Amino acid sequence: MEYLDFEAPIRDIDEQIAKAEALELETGVSMAQSIDSLRGNRDDAYRALFANLTAWQRVQLSRHPNRPYTLAYIDAMTGGRFTELHGDRFVKDDKAMVGGWGWLDNESFMFVGQQKGINTKMRQLRNFGMANPDGYRKALRLFKQAEKFGRPIVTLIDTPGAFPGLEAEERGQGEAIARSIMEMTRLKVPVICIIVGEGASGGALGIGVGDRVLMLENTWYSVISPESCSSILWRSWDFKTTAAEALKLTAKDMLSNGLIDGIVPEPLGGAHRDPAAMFAALKTEILKHYRDLKGLDPIDRVALRMEKFSSMGVYENA
Repeated sequence: MEYLDFEAPIRDIDEQIAKAEALELETGVSMAQSIDSLRGNRDDAYRALFANLTAWQRVQLSRHPNRPYTLAYIDAMTGGRFTELHGDRFVKDDKAMVGGWGWLDNESFMFVGQQKGINTKMRQLRNFGMANPDGYRKALRLFKQAEKFGRPIVTLIDTPGAFPGLEAEERGQGEAIARSIMEMTRLKVPVICIIVGEGASGGALGIGVGDRVLMLENTWYSVISPESCSSILWRSWDFKTTAAEALKLTAKDMLSNGLIDGIVPEPLGGAHRDPAAMFAALKTEILKHYRDLKGLDPIDRVALRMEKFSSMGVYENA
């Protein structure tokens, strides 16, 4: 287990627990009482620490190297009953964007999301979760396939942004994202979008238009990352903590501003501390919202979705 800087008190307790367990194994003397006491202290330390997390600390948690990624969520929630689909039918198969058919209990869903990769080699293959235009065209193809068969869509968002490279712009990155956003607003099937890690810029919004938009507790959603915001405003990354607070990018901020529909609580210590509990909680949340949405008339559902996004922000007619 890797620890973030502010998790130092937790690391110290975990080391004490590991030493107690090793001593018990070595001597045969029961250390159960001491271990239980240490675990209780660790839980108390987590509660105290996580009760006052800063926006920047939430950003750090969303990027935790042990945090589960999109395919882990899909595989766990579907019990392995997932068939991945590939290709955009134009250029290639973008490995940063994954999708396919999966089952939650007795219901089939179309899952689409960004995949970052679990090690250095896989991160390079997945382009660190930064999709090219081919990825957004693949996502749109899968959305349309789900609509054709009348099946609900779930998107899992975890990206530092769409790929900003020259070749991506040459192949129409802006158009691909814009078209995906436009088409998502009028899909006739239920659409549930969940930020499971980073939700940065148009790269996230490109698959983020849904009837329900949810965020896991320790995630962020913003037009720009704190580091990029800091580099633009202060010409330095040194003010990323200040930028994170100013951007109001946490789940709590987004909910209070009416930009998302709910927050999914994470296990104590974050999703990486108990992935199985996180998977189960997210599956329950998806099925709950799907039950609320599936009874709506498709025309009414589309109208409500458009109204939801149209009413965001503050403006006045001149």
